[in-house]
Amino acid sequence: MEADGSGFEITQRQGAWVVRMWWPVGPVNGGPQRIIIESGEDAPAREVARGISTTVLRRLDVAAALELARQAPEARRTLEEAAGKLNGMGEAAGLALEGEGVSDRYLALLVATYTAMADSGTPAPIPWLARLIGRRPETVKDHLKRARRDGFLTTVAGKAGGELTGKARTALAELAEAGSQGD
Repeated sequence: MEADGSGFEITQRQGAWVVRMWWPVGPVNGGPQRIIIESGEDAPAREVARGISTTVLRRLDVAAALELARQAPEARRTLEEAAGKLNGMGEAAGLALEGEGVSDRYLALLVATYTAMADSGTPAPIPWLARLIGRRPETVKDHLKRARRDGFLTTVAGKAGGELTGKARTALAELAEAGSQGD
């Protein structure tokens, strides 16, 4: 495994070919973002002349590379940092809910936490978010539906997450501004 400032790669050898799979620094939640296949330095010329076969492609062990990538220090460190940040965001949403009920401020914090969880590949973000804010998963689902209905979050068909809307970004900017004035 090699790392540079922007990412890291896992290398495999498949016959005459060297396969390099690259992930960006950050939580690893899926396959590589780039795969490069080149002939090895000691590859027989006739193997190289035939080109990369479908057999070579079928033998790529992406699952093993993914497991190694998840164990990389770059992935683990950023996963821990992301989890800490998400926990803090979720706790802020929980405090807003306790203090204000289902307010615009709460919905903005909720959808920001939810989309960050979904974007980072958090498995089952709704139960985790429910634990963070001290509510049942069904309640969180209802709040997310309301956030979508009230224009804080878009829908992405068939998967968790969505995009923050301008309304949500404005509410979050106001929160950040109010927080910086309190310093």
